[in-house]
Amino acid sequence: MNDESPICSAKGCRAAAVWVLAWNNPKIHTPERRKTWLACEEHREHLSQFLGVRSMLKDVVPLADWEARAAERSATDG
Repeated sequence: MNDESPICSAKGCRAAAVWVLAWNNPKIHTPERRKTWLACEEHREHLSQFLGVRSMLKDVVPLADWEARAAERSATDG
């Protein structure tokens, strides 16, 4: 992990990310594959709607929870 705080994926936004939007494109990804966008509080709904209308949004999780889950997976995989 680097020293920089994660930032929102919305175009032009430099705000700190607090949400992870997990998604996949069913036309090109296997069902279990998850891509992620990060969102600040202001852009969470907009980005969720963008993915949702395309049937690609799978989950919206607080960034801290997502990182904790990733750490747990790493601990059990290693």
